[in-house]
Amino acid sequence: MKDYDESSAFLGQWGCFQQVVFFVLAASTIPNGSGVFSIVFLADIPRHHCLVPDANLTEDWLNAVIPIEVTDGEEERSSCSRYRLDVVKNLSSQGLIPGRDINLTQLEQESCVDGWSYSKDIYQSTIVSEFDLVCSEQWKQPFTSTVVFLGVLIGSFIQDSSQTGKTVLFATMAVQTVFTFVQIFSSSWLMLCVLLFIAGMGQISNYVSGFVLGIEILTGSVRVLFSSMGVCLGYAVGYMMLPLFAYYLRNWKSLLLALSLPGLAYIPLWWLIPESPRWLLSQGRVEEAEAIVRKAARWNKVEAPQVIFEKCSSHVSLTNNIRNTTLILGLVWFTLSTGYFGLSLNTSRLHADPYLSCFISAAVEVPAYIACWLALQYIPRRVSTICVLLLGGVSLYLIQLIPQSLQSLSVALEMLGKFGITSGSSLMYSYTAELYPTGLRNTATGTCTTLARVGSCIAPFLLQLSLDFKNLPYIILGTLCVVSAFATLFLPESFRRPLPETIQQMHKRGRSKKNPTPETKDTSIMKLEETTYNLLLFILLCKLCTVNRAYDFF
Repeated sequence: MKDYDESSAFLGQWGCFQQVVFFVLAASTIPNGSGVFSIVFLADIPRHHCLVPDANLTEDWLNAVIPIEVTDGEEERSSCSRYRLDVVKNLSSQGLIPGRDINLTQLEQESCVDGWSYSKDIYQSTIVSEFDLVCSEQWKQPFTSTVVFLGVLIGSFIQDSSQTGKTVLFATMAVQTVFTFVQIFSSSWLMLCVLLFIAGMGQISNYVSGFVLGIEILTGSVRVLFSSMGVCLGYAVGYMMLPLFAYYLRNWKSLLLALSLPGLAYIPLWWLIPESPRWLLSQGRVEEAEAIVRKAARWNKVEAPQVIFEKCSSHVSLTNNIRNTTLILGLVWFTLSTGYFGLSLNTSRLHADPYLSCFISAAVEVPAYIACWLALQYIPRRVSTICVLLLGGVSLYLIQLIPQSLQSLSVALEMLGKFGITSGSSLMYSYTAELYPTGLRNTATGTCTTLARVGSCIAPFLLQLSLDFKNLPYIILGTLCVVSAFATLFLPESFRRPLPETIQQMHKRGRSKKNPTPETKDTSIMKLEETTYNLLLFILLCKLCTVNRAYDFF
């Protein structure tokens, strides 16, 4: 039996049918980029201090009632305490001047019993100011981000067990749109968390479903372009639009409304996107697959042969190759997801202007996806994956060697690290899909994204480690990148090979190097991999020296 690519070759690669599938599925990922990182603005912490109700205080005491604290060498007003208001009232009524007649350090302090006053220099309101997620309740702020990613994790399970990409694609898009809108009506933090969790279930699930659907329908170089730049650039466009929306809509409810309404525009796309013929064939539904391909032929204005697909079935039991491949891929996905979301959620700390920081972080992804596309075109998958992991790891390790006076250089290294990790994240979608047969492709990609979501769930708390040791998150992420780079050496290669249709074809790709065949190993690729392996050992030695120097530096 001919494989799908060969059987459908008469359609061509870039007819009307493929163009519609390409651009519609790419557009479906735009809400993902703006939605998943909206929490950066929704849950940002504005400057705040204890609220001082109208207490008939003199101007001097109004300015002095909030203690001054030193943070990172700078003086600023306390966020969580004030001098006892009854004492301050008494001293003010006596006409005493703070700092001259009264030593403020001797006054007793109290917590913000009357609430907080939030600065509106940047935001009109966020969920932090709405539900007072500060001081003793500050743990709820990073946990809110984790709730989103826990929803994404559960959504990955749903996508993992799905049997039809089209249905899951539109169902998860609907969940994301509806529950993003409903969050506007949250009356408590707990209610908001529940809605964030449900909305998160639709976040990455529809991205993965659309990705798998596209690579199974499209063929040849168009499939590589779609997997590396189509869906990824759609995602990046949504990400770059987010700071624009947030800049003009500084109220968190207005921002949620603006992010949810565009989802309604995707309803008509149901009638444009077909089911995957490749998946239908794997299920033995030959007539349905032929009907879709014949419709595509009419769109492309080409004549279809009388018999497109032959009825054939084959079954091969699962092998150890699948298990080992999945474990290694799970580690790499976990590393890339932890790094990607950790660095992306850290954008508000890069620059005084959070909108500019977010845009820079989003803009870095565009060249990263272009680099991924070039790598998919010309470089073996293992070599590409190892290189981007090392690029991310080395960049993050070097941050700890940069003195405080060169903050811009630290930001540049962090963005270089994100460039490598983002390229790797995009690359792994294609690499994973190319390794698994059609019957397992959707499930395997869902399994890997599920493992990746575990990393995204811990990313917000990973950033909190910087409170104790500023560079600890970078060291952890860099170490994960190096370990994953070594693990990648044991993955099968899929460069310039057709998508496997059966488990048997996947098993052949995982054969030992002791039994190479012309089909599975190319001499130039072997030389390139050998060179990369030697370079990897050299970089590791340099990295170990770098770590030792880092400890000396601190």
